[in-house]
Amino acid sequence: MKHKFLFTVFVSFFIIILLSLGTWQLVRLNWKIKLINQIESSLKNEPINLSNIPLKNYLKVKTKGSINYEYQIYLYNLNEKGEPGFEVVSPLTIDDKNYLLNRGWIPFDKKNNKIINKVNENNIFGILKKQTKANIFKPKNDISGNYWFTLNRDDIFKFTGQKFSPYIIYLSNKNELPKPKMITSDISNNHKKYAITWFSLAISILLIYLYFRKKNY
Repeated sequence: MKHKFLFTVFVSFFIIILLSLGTWQLVRLNWKIKLINQIESSLKNEPINLSNIPLKNYLKVKTKGSINYEYQIYLYNLNEKGEPGFEVVSPLTIDDKNYLLNRGWIPFDKKNNKIINKVNENNIFGILKKQTKANIFKPKNDISGNYWFTLNRDDIFKFTGQKFSPYIIYLSNKNELPKPKMITSDISNNHKKYAITWFSLAISILLIYLYFRKKNY
């Protein structure tokens, strides 16, 4: 009798865990849908002048400023074809405020080539995106060699001597090189599938448990 009770507790524990995981995925699904709708809505709007507006994720902006090419950051990344290279991230000063301007992707052999530094500083169009925490498993930045894997803010301060807004501007001007990074609402959203998986497992375990209980009682 004691073994049957412990087995029931054991099965109940697993079912509760699986139901909790499924419920959490539904919460994440709702959050992701709202995020996608926010991105789609923002990207449909006309660019807004960056000066004196509240900053928020995926806001389309237009501005002018001064780009500091001396402290340009070369951030290792792949392009849309999976080819390795650098994203060119330039310090940008706008009305005494500092931003990082992600100007897009270049192949390795274009690093430090002046041909990539042709930007109309009086006509900058871009999309704001708040910087997120970097993956802890990425290699450390080679600051002296200007070979970066993350935009670690402490490293950026050591390199440039400046602090920057937590919002990065992703350039959307049409350039061949650097090739601007496309910001879209096409982001992964598998939470519904995960929720169904967890709930299905919970139901399966419950049915198996009821079958064995009926058979042995």
